[in-house]
Amino acid sequence: MRERSVVPGLPALVFAALTGTMAMMAFVAVVGPVVRLLGLAEWHAGLSVTAAGVLWMLSARRWGTLSDRIGRKRVLLIALAAYVVIYVVMAVFVDAALARPPALWLSVVVLVGTRALVGLFYAAVPPTAAAMVADGAAPGQRAAAMAKLGSANALGMVIGPAAAGWIAFHQLSLTLYVAALLPLLSLAVIAWRLPADAPVAATAPTGPRQRLGWTDARLRLPILAVFAAMVSVTIAQVTVGFFAIDRLQLSPTDGAQAAGLALTAVGVGLILAQVLVMKLGGVSPRRWIAIGALISAMGFAAVALVDARWELLLAYAAAAFGMGFVFPSFQALAADSVQAHEQGAAAGTVASVQGLGMVIGPMLGTLLYQWRPSAPYVLVGALLLVLSIVAMRHRVAVTA
Repeated sequence: MRERSVVPGLPALVFAALTGTMAMMAFVAVVGPVVRLLGLAEWHAGLSVTAAGVLWMLSARRWGTLSDRIGRKRVLLIALAAYVVIYVVMAVFVDAALARPPALWLSVVVLVGTRALVGLFYAAVPPTAAAMVADGAAPGQRAAAMAKLGSANALGMVIGPAAAGWIAFHQLSLTLYVAALLPLLSLAVIAWRLPADAPVAATAPTGPRQRLGWTDARLRLPILAVFAAMVSVTIAQVTVGFFAIDRLQLSPTDGAQAAGLALTAVGVGLILAQVLVMKLGGVSPRRWIAIGALISAMGFAAVALVDARWELLLAYAAAAFGMGFVFPSFQALAADSVQAHEQGAAAGTVASVQGLGMVIGPMLGTLLYQWRPSAPYVLVGALLLVLSIVAMRHRVAVTA
């Protein structure tokens, strides 16, 4: 099995996933200092992230369906071009605002608005890339190819904040200019290396078309998997800093360092797991979801019991290792469950649920944390355990 022969342009898609994630995470790394320097409140930063998640949720399925109608490459070029323009506008505004702060309302509108539009247009990239993999790879081979995209995303999650922090140490606004170059590089690589493709909607059978949506029976397990995974990951991201300070009795500075190390361990765990998925191409996506959700459930639940930094890092690494099995597998399972002319719509539907998880997870996690610090991790462990059981039962029912 050679993914390069069955998925033309896969390296270009992997590069776009890497640089796109790095640019997204670079903003997350600097939004706190930018908000403070402009005199804004912390909730303004949260609003910008939530707005991006809402637009992602509302647009991902439409992007996927559009790629079925007009072609994958064309959608990627449109979305990445808009992504570049918006990121440059955001970088120029922040640079000017730091030199001469404008009215607070203007800063809020521009920061929230540009970040929301970044979410709107970047929402086209994951479902379109996943649909292109599904177009080229045969059923049973898709999880390994999806894992390449997942590894690139995980690597971007590790490199993006680290690089942004180093650049911001020298000049804060320079971070956003450099980040704006990343989607520009993606745009150039996609235009140069990704082969042109014909719209697949033309191959659809004639007659009335059934709209693919969240309630489609074929996508129930992939939708449950992506929702549980994204809620779990975002809860873990938003609470780890508070947990490190409160449970481990650390100073804010040491707590931020411990949180950063824990998120680095997450990136490493994701990459290792997805490399394993690439190597073991014969394992079905349903089995990967069942195994990964169980491992991740134990890892996240163990966080509620930690009393030392190394225990926190180990628990997060274990949880991420399990997630590394789940993420490429729900994409592959969705692709295996639908017909060729529905691949973009299926990938977009799954991505829209991913956006829903990005919105719900942080709010739910912080509310539960205020009640009891261990509560978010217990909930995540239980949610993933349910996913593992459902995946195992689903596999038995299908193969029976």
